[in-house]
Amino acid sequence: MASTTALVFPGQGSQTVGMGQDIAAAHAVARQTFEEADDVLGFRFSEICFAGPEDTLNDTLNTQPALYVCGVAILRVLQGELSDIAPLCAAGHSLGEFTALTAAGALSFPDGLRLVRERGRLMKQAGEQQPGAMAALLGLDAEAARALCAQASAHSGRPVVLANDNCPGQVVISGDASALEKALELAAAAGVKKAVKLAVSIAAHSPLMETAAAEFRQALDTTRFYTPRIAVYGNVSTQPLTSVEAIRDELNQQLTQSVRWAESVRAMIAAGAERFIEIGPKDVLSGLLKRIDRGKSGVALNSAAALQAFIAQESA
Repeated sequence: MASTTALVFPGQGSQTVGMGQDIAAAHAVARQTFEEADDVLGFRFSEICFAGPEDTLNDTLNTQPALYVCGVAILRVLQGELSDIAPLCAAGHSLGEFTALTAAGALSFPDGLRLVRERGRLMKQAGEQQPGAMAALLGLDAEAARALCAQASAHSGRPVVLANDNCPGQVVISGDASALEKALELAAAAGVKKAVKLAVSIAAHSPLMETAAAEFRQALDTTRFYTPRIAVYGNVSTQPLTSVEAIRDELNQQLTQSVRWAESVRAMIAAGAERFIEIGPKDVLSGLLKRIDRGKSGVALNSAAALQAFIAQESA
């Protein structure tokens, strides 16, 4: 029978102090993954995941590799315990796309880890050079958000854009702080239900990341990629990335372009996905799935207990 399972991997916002620690304690392969990360990065990076402090973990330089390492650790447990699990496809939200590519055999763990560490460094640097802001808007669709951002940009002369189309009624905008403030004023005047400024100093997925994208392209060009063994749906294209060049282009464009998550999930559903397994420290993507298509099932493998329950269920 054809697989109907999609693997999905979260991005920034899913990190939490202690992430992966109980899984590493319960499974040798997860513990070895964190140890391998320490070796690749040359210091006890796992301690940041397990013990924080929170400010250190929330530094984008550390957040991105932390989510990547935790995702691969959980994935390896799953693959080891359920060797016959054969997903239909995979996708990752922003940073999670790197974990999805690793799950699909398109990127080795050491190369992926070095790449996401560099991505975090360059995004942090771009944020220091051109500070920006981001905000979540509830009760607004993507098209209306784009129009609102265009109006705010025209008024301020500075960029603000749709950064994430997460699910119906939840979008994130990103850009210059003054332009974003204008967008929030316009949103309030338009009767938007709720606006929440995010605790970040970088304007991810906006034109303010152009300097990071230019440098990151060099890192992508010197990293070895392989053709994915399963379909990996890109954030920018919402289509499967079928070649190494498509992967490099996608990962580079991703820094300045919108994360079209709702469309990506719908594309996977159209291809036959019925069940979505979220591999990461929280359950953010499982929550979004309920808003995108309540008829599909989602399970978050975010703890040793959740993993154990899932493995027992699948093995029964």
